[in-house]
Amino acid sequence: MATEIGAVREVTAGDCTDCYYIDTGMYDTPEYGAVYIVDDDRPAVVETGLGTNHELILEALEELGIGREELAAVAVTHIHLDHAGGAGFLAEACPNADVYVPSPGAGLLVDPTRLVEGTKAAVGDQWEFYVEPTPIDEDRIVEIEDGDTVDLGAHELRVHEAPGHAFHQVVFEDPANDAVFTGDAAGIWVPETEEIRETSPPSDFHLEQCLEDVETLKSIDPDVLLYTHFGPRAVGDDAADALEAYATVLEEWVATVAAKRAELEDDAAVIDYFADSEEMADVWGERKAGAEAAMNARGVLGYLDERD
Repeated sequence: MATEIGAVREVTAGDCTDCYYIDTGMYDTPEYGAVYIVDDDRPAVVETGLGTNHELILEALEELGIGREELAAVAVTHIHLDHAGGAGFLAEACPNADVYVPSPGAGLLVDPTRLVEGTKAAVGDQWEFYVEPTPIDEDRIVEIEDGDTVDLGAHELRVHEAPGHAFHQVVFEDPANDAVFTGDAAGIWVPETEEIRETSPPSDFHLEQCLEDVETLKSIDPDVLLYTHFGPRAVGDDAADALEAYATVLEEWVATVAAKRAELEDDAAVIDYFADSEEMADVWGERKAGAEAAMNARGVLGYLDERD
């Protein structure tokens, strides 16, 4: 059953407690962008969406009885604006919340000028779904690195670097829930079809590092994967198989793009070929499905240029 945009849903996968999520309606596409809330002694928001619908996050906090002044942490897995675009708005509305950001990308949330330029180049006409991010005061940001821990009370967010999708990406392990907030390190989970899809945007996508990130997730061996795209997924004892399936998807996707480049010998034609694909149109709609495929193809083409 599809989620209602903005409705607060409890994460009931595995043995999770104190964890909730909302569908932010990202790109006007249901079940594409999730934001999580951990209701603990130090309440936290994990991921923040594009910023366009940040009011939905504030309404969710209110529904859960978490006052704006009580929110202690806003944590993002990386600074791509579909994950961190709402961070500045939340910091502005929640004066006591620290914003936890992977160290390599922290400065770009203080001054997001270059981040906006790069996002516009990556997403093309999808930019209409975004909003200019609100800069975050430097003294509100806590830079995090591999091995750090964000203490929330009964729960904590253990930081593991995962730079294959983006050099500034981490994942957050919540040991109490035996769960991991995956960012984009475990791909895109499609609840409607129960399949995993690739994510390989420009300009940092690196296949071999992504595969190493999968191994990092395997070593954590969580019962539950909490996907930003999209939603909770209980994997139990099958975590390694579920994650290996994503590794296979990525390898096959890169091979498919490489083969199409060899066939067409024109990158614009390669991108157009995948943009015209109808594969995910029934789930995400033609526009989002085409834009997603084109962006992912561009990311792989850039990776192939660097590799070769």
